[in-house]
Amino acid sequence: MTVSELTANKEEPGMKLLILAANGQIARIVEQRILNEPQFSDVELTLGLRRAERLSALASNPRVTVIETDLEDAASVGRAVAGQDMVFVAVVDHDRDNRMTKNVITAMQAHHVHRIIFTNILGIYNEVPGEFGRWNLAQVRSGLAAAQQSDQLLAESDLAYTTLRLPWLNNRDEVKYTVTTRNEPYVGVSGSRQSVADVVLKIVADPDFAANDSIGMADPDTQGEDRPVY
Repeated sequence: MTVSELTANKEEPGMKLLILAANGQIARIVEQRILNEPQFSDVELTLGLRRAERLSALASNPRVTVIETDLEDAASVGRAVAGQDMVFVAVVDHDRDNRMTKNVITAMQAHHVHRIIFTNILGIYNEVPGEFGRWNLAQVRSGLAAAQQSDQLLAESDLAYTTLRLPWLNNRDEVKYTVTTRNEPYVGVSGSRQSVADVVLKIVADPDFAANDSIGMADPDTQGEDRPVY
C-alpha cells in the first residue's frame, strides 16, 4: 500500500493536516496557500502552537482548528496528533535529547498517523561541498548532533517521513529550487521561504513524493556561492 493510499484510507474525504510550530514564516505560507488554492480545498488544517492567539485571524475559517500545543510536552502533542492524516513540524529540533522528535513519533505511532514532514538543517551528512560547506558547518556545529539525531530517529521509525534540509533562507517571492536527495551533494546555498513551502505543498498534494527520504531544496542559481544569498 502506498503512502497516498494510507492517508486516503479514512471515513471522511479530504485530508487532515496538522502543522506544529504553526506560526513560523514557512508554516504561514503553507497555511495561506492551502486555504486559498483550489487544489487544496479538501484539506482541513489543525494549527498547533504555544500561543493560539497568534493565529486568531485564521480560527474563524471553517477548515481551521487552532490549538495550543507544546512540542516538548508528550500529552500536548498526542492531543494534537489524534485524528490527523499528515503532520508537518515547521521547526528544527535542536534539543540535545530530541524531545520534540520523540514526542511526535510516539504520538503518531499511538494514533496510527503515518505521514510526517519534519524540518531540519543542511549539512547533517556533510553533503554541502566547498567553501560554503565549511562555513555552514562552522555556523551549525552547536546544533548539529541534535539535528542529525532527529533525522536518524525518523529514519528508524515506522513512519513515512520526509526530512527537509533547509537552505539558508531569504524572503524573495520567487519559487525556484532544485531538490537533492540524501545521497546527493547539496545544490545551491540559499532559497526562498516560498520555495520551501512549495516543497511541503508538493508532499501534501502527493504524499508519496519524497517519502522515506531526506531532501534538500535550494535555488540552483546560488550554487558556487561561499555565503548565503539574501
